[in-house]
Amino acid sequence: MKKSFKIFCMTVLIAGMAVLSGCGKNADSADGQEKDLLGRIQEKGEIVVAMEGTWAPWTYHDETDKLVGFDTEVAEKIAEKLGVKAVFVEGEWDGLLAGLEVGRYDIMVNGVEVTDERSEKYDFTEPYAYIRTALVVNEDNTDINSFEDLAGKTTTNSINSTYMYLAEEYGATVLGVDTLDQTMDMVLSGRADATLNAEVSVYDYFSVHSDAKLKVVALTDDASFVSIPVRKGEDSETLREAINEAIKELRESGELAEISEKYFGSDITKNE
Repeated sequence: MKKSFKIFCMTVLIAGMAVLSGCGKNADSADGQEKDLLGRIQEKGEIVVAMEGTWAPWTYHDETDKLVGFDTEVAEKIAEKLGVKAVFVEGEWDGLLAGLEVGRYDIMVNGVEVTDERSEKYDFTEPYAYIRTALVVNEDNTDINSFEDLAGKTTTNSINSTYMYLAEEYGATVLGVDTLDQTMDMVLSGRADATLNAEVSVYDYFSVHSDAKLKVVALTDDASFVSIPVRKGEDSETLREAINEAIKELRESGELAEISEKYFGSDITKNE
């Protein structure tokens, strides 16, 4: 009788441990499966943000070599809203979107304009800024006065940038470079006929290089939407929604406009 009771107790104990062990494993597994990209970011406590770090006043290094700029501060504010810290990874433009696609970065905040081609590869948040594109030539150039005049000419821009594609649409041959300063130098030296870039970035360049023999000859009629791309798929959906909410709150509080005024001297966060 005692022996039978002991065997019974041991059987119950082993069965109970197996159930508890199984429950623990299922809970861990379920927890792991339920955590999408936003959940993993919040668990880690940081969001990895890709940007160039060489494109003033969007993202650049100040005189102390600190990473600053409009996009830098916007990314930090968004991270704060998500309850995490922004960790910045810098790189050349043509590799940033590719890195986002393979999961090297969580998001890219770098004045990314929404295009049909990009929308096929990435999901975009609501716009947080609106910009027009400026066409810049040497001040002695009289051949180029509109975007249509780019046919058969040579322009210079970052590889795979919106501006490169726009120049090619108008029939230009594009020479790829890495920074805004390099594009301006190419035009100043005569190695390229023109360059295209964000209007606000061009005028910021002029404010620093007031003696540059360059001029803006045309602007696009409509503003482009500047948004934050995330990887496509359900894994990124709640992250995109959370960023949309953060952008909405920053716009309503006036913080978004304040950051824009700080770096551009105007509010580019409204589509006016």
